[in-house]
Amino acid sequence: MKTRSYNQFCALSFALDAIGERWTLLVIRELLPGPRRFTDLLDGLPGISTNLLTERLKSLEAQEIIARRTLPPPAASTVYELTPFGRELETPIIALGRWGSRLLPPTLDGLSMPTVGTASVAIKAFFNPAAAQDVDEIYEWRFGIESLQVQAKGGQLCIQQGQYFMADVVFHADMTVFMGLFSGQLPPEDALAAGLIRIDGDLEAIHRFLAISSVPQTR
Repeated sequence: MKTRSYNQFCALSFALDAIGERWTLLVIRELLPGPRRFTDLLDGLPGISTNLLTERLKSLEAQEIIARRTLPPPAASTVYELTPFGRELETPIIALGRWGSRLLPPTLDGLSMPTVGTASVAIKAFFNPAAAQDVDEIYEWRFGIESLQVQAKGGQLCIQQGQYFMADVVFHADMTVFMGLFSGQLPPEDALAAGLIRIDGDLEAIHRFLAISSVPQTR
């Protein structure tokens, strides 16, 4: 378990003592959408070793940033989740992600893609309330067997994993295509022409979705 400290009377240094180790913020990112099993975290963090993930989880649990609990039957699985203290990290993590968007490479080649849960965090991070002021639609992204619903209404945003409401439009794509569209590296027209995305509903809805939540193209 981590014992190193900057040993400075500074709130930032104490924050970095708690969450500044490599992979720690990404572990927290994976938990922002909700509880995750150990295997879910491994899937969402390609490149991390089992031992290192175990170490990071133990450290976060010791600092009461996350907690473990067992789901009731029939699942009966152990999951990790953010405590109220840990959930307060959502705002700074989203702000850091927005800042980091200017450092994104010009291509997705060679990079692993996020999980559906992480994609929901990205949508929330780059949501533009002003652009969504006159929008009242439910968009559903289907990534194979997984679904993500994004409801925009009156400048407000609601994101849920799964199918809860009747969507106004459904987008069928894989995560690489979604991230290409979301980052602005793949124009919607090119994705449609190449058959990389299928849209059930108004084809123009993809433009409305990207207008309310996508990575800014200015650096």
